[in-house]
Amino acid sequence: MYDILLIALLVISVLIIIAVMMQPSKQQDALNALTGGAGELFANRKARGFEAVMQRATAILGGLFFVIALVLVYLSAHK
Repeated sequence: MYDILLIALLVISVLIIIAVMMQPSKQQDALNALTGGAGELFANRKARGFEAVMQRATAILGGLFFVIALVLVYLSAHK
């Protein structure tokens, strides 16, 4: 059981890296870091399409990573 979860954790970590790298870049973020973000005060927009799918996939994979990591810690402490 431990080995299967460890392999699943490794696969999920690679998938998280891929999902983060596939997310569209936001060019305005670098400018906001320098100007304090005042230009984006009223420009909040909802993610749509591919961007929304990638954000959702990253969040789900992150949650799975967290849960599997906790289960692995529990299993290794009770061996």
